[in-house]
Amino acid sequence: MTALETGPVSGWWIKHELHGQDATLERLRVDRQLEEALVHGPDPLHLAEVFGLDEKTAIRYANSARALLDQAAEQQLR
Repeated sequence: MTALETGPVSGWWIKHELHGQDATLERLRVDRQLEEALVHGPDPLHLAEVFGLDEKTAIRYANSARALLDQAAEQQLR
């Protein structure tokens, strides 16, 4: 499926495309925020600014990203 314009999609389209998928909108949102933290570094200020997160949530996501990055670095050293 291709987009004909760049505007937001409808609720119907989202439900239609995600029907039967394991991913929920909440899981997709959290995954996108974690990916941002992994790509741009675990900076809570950046996450709060980009996603409009409150301070505690941004810090939690940054800490999760930092732990994943540390695990990846440890595995590369082995």
